[in-house]
Amino acid sequence: MTGKAARIAVSVETYHIDRPYDYKIPPELSERVRPGVRVVIPFGQGNRRTEGLVLSVVEETGERTLKNIDAVVDDEPVLSPEMMKLAVWMSERFFCTVYDAAKAMLPSGLWLKDGAPRVSDKVVKIAALAIPAEEALLLAAQKSRRARAQARVLELLSQIGEASVKEICYFTGVSPATIKALADAGAVHLSEQEVYRRPDISSQPPAGPIVLSDEQQRVFDALVPALEEKRAEAALLYGVTGSGKTAVYIRLIQKALSLGRRAIVLVPEIALTPQLITLFSAHFGERIAVFHSRLGIGERYDEWKRIRAGEVDVVVGTRSAVFAPIPDLGLIIIDEEQEHSYKSQNIPSYHARDVAKYRCWQNQALLLLGSATPSLESMYSAETGKYRLLRLDTRYNARHLPDVIIADMKKELKSGNGGVIGSVLLDALKENIARGEQSILFLNRRGASTLITCPECGYTFSCPRCSVSLTYHSANRRMMCHYCGFSRREPEECPGCGGRLKYVGAGTQKVETELRELLPGVEILRMDADTVSAKHTHEDILAKFRDEKIPILLGTQMVAKGLDFENVTLVGVLSADQMLYINDFRAQERAFSLITQVVGRSGRGSKVGRAVIQTFTPSSEVIRLAARQDYDAFYQREIELRRATGAPPLCDVIAVTVSGVMETDVLRGCTILRGMLEDYLTGEPDVRLLGPAPASIARINNRYRYRIILSCKATRRIRMTVAHVIRAFSKDKSSRNVAVYADSDPYEL
Repeated sequence: MTGKAARIAVSVETYHIDRPYDYKIPPELSERVRPGVRVVIPFGQGNRRTEGLVLSVVEETGERTLKNIDAVVDDEPVLSPEMMKLAVWMSERFFCTVYDAAKAMLPSGLWLKDGAPRVSDKVVKIAALAIPAEEALLLAAQKSRRARAQARVLELLSQIGEASVKEICYFTGVSPATIKALADAGAVHLSEQEVYRRPDISSQPPAGPIVLSDEQQRVFDALVPALEEKRAEAALLYGVTGSGKTAVYIRLIQKALSLGRRAIVLVPEIALTPQLITLFSAHFGERIAVFHSRLGIGERYDEWKRIRAGEVDVVVGTRSAVFAPIPDLGLIIIDEEQEHSYKSQNIPSYHARDVAKYRCWQNQALLLLGSATPSLESMYSAETGKYRLLRLDTRYNARHLPDVIIADMKKELKSGNGGVIGSVLLDALKENIARGEQSILFLNRRGASTLITCPECGYTFSCPRCSVSLTYHSANRRMMCHYCGFSRREPEECPGCGGRLKYVGAGTQKVETELRELLPGVEILRMDADTVSAKHTHEDILAKFRDEKIPILLGTQMVAKGLDFENVTLVGVLSADQMLYINDFRAQERAFSLITQVVGRSGRGSKVGRAVIQTFTPSSEVIRLAARQDYDAFYQREIELRRATGAPPLCDVIAVTVSGVMETDVLRGCTILRGMLEDYLTGEPDVRLLGPAPASIARINNRYRYRIILSCKATRRIRMTVAHVIRAFSKDKSSRNVAVYADSDPYEL
């Protein structure tokens, strides 16, 4: 007698065996097994108990003997039919398993245990990955049999980066000793940190109606028909800094809500969410939800439940908020759409923009991409008709763009000033302080010094596990690797010759010290990864800067985007050159965007703004165009360079990476893979194969990484061919000591 069978996406550890597996549904579970629920099943020759996600329920044919489902985890489906289709699409588009795609959509706590934890401690012990997420997953796979508890912790942290020890123990069932063992092994870093509290969004007084300028109204009127007609459409809103894009966003959301539809708003930085939440709560009250990685596991789980239950009209968050299970989705807005933080560096390596496009197509919804410096990919799509292009060319209320001075730091050196703060910027800072106005200083490097070296023998301190130099942090007098977490005490002398060491380069810590010497008694706030994770949240720092009128805010790219302070009338860009000369075809685009964005933080109120860009190459065309806020000229210049070199967006790029402990194994694997790709892609004239070549950082945490690059039009046929080659290679014994994975349009090469 035959019954029902379930087709299941299994939590497999390797991509090459990912496919739907059929399991028999026991009669006692027949009412509970439905598409979208998770189940526990025996898998593999050893029948190891493994989680799986039910994709569909079918009639059992009786042609072969099926294993039984052991248990059902959920009472109700955790994924809707819409999200199930999205998971399948992601597995094909981003070279991941269906199960990995589903895990990316759901809050981490849901995969580990029902219910949310009660977090009451003001200061908690935090466990964070000290190694890259991809390496943590490999280590978890190695530990999955003999040290399953450690594997569960690594799997969790590879998804969320960090969490309190209390939460990790609660959701995984491990003891603190398990986490300490991982810390002793160098895989996890332990620290004490304030608990991130969800902002009190209910206390904001209601805001008055939004009044749009004529230019804003034209943009709004052009977009409304897509909402009213329930038409899937993608539009790019290109507006200069301070042009009032956020006001257009709010009016569009209000229009969507009036039509019985809901909205998702993505921002690139956690630092931007408090300011946006305050604004949005004044317009939409309590029916907004916050979704980003700084929320605790339990808080994220609670927000997810509220969203799924239809208690939320607007979801605001960072990259992962694109998966919010909001019903009646009518609008997705991606602010600062050019930002690289929208691209996941973990598996699945999705871009939020691609997922948003698919979700809008599924729901016949409007996708609006907003930026003062659109990515070349988006502007090219607008030029070629894939997106609709809308512009805001002037600042709101006709406010002027800031006056920009390009300060030549070569002249400072000649005059004997070897510091980071030049005389032009220092004079401007003193003027601002005297007037009671505020300044923002931007330097895209944290720490104190880039490296420590010996001028006598040339000795430099490198990470023993990675092919990078150690960065010196003056706060704890340690040299640290920002890739694997390795650290060591500041040395007294050169270990090579015993000579005196020299500190080279500057990070935000060193600049803060220099500022305190130049401007004694002036209060300075620093906002970078060190101050945010160890002392204060983004919200604390920005609120103090705003409310107490602190004269100077110094920070990394956290201060470059989206911040709107009326009293900020001066912006300083320190070491603009270091962003330009990086071995990456997107380096100049990234530098132009960051400089333009941070300069745009100045003069957003009634007072005229100024900016000082410090550089050793004042003739650089990129810096001059950024100073003029001339995106159109930069785009034409850059798109011609990309056309000449055959780089995106004129083509697509797929990177196939091989990693392993032994460099010879990695190179051998790359050679075999390249040969297989050449065989399968014969007859594809528009595909170019490059490599094998080392990744930009060839070794991380004692694993070597080499890549093969495909320059092509990444059609479904090409992606399926690459996926087949990876699966075939992974099944061969020659791949035993290496791991291989692919990434479509990677942001790191």
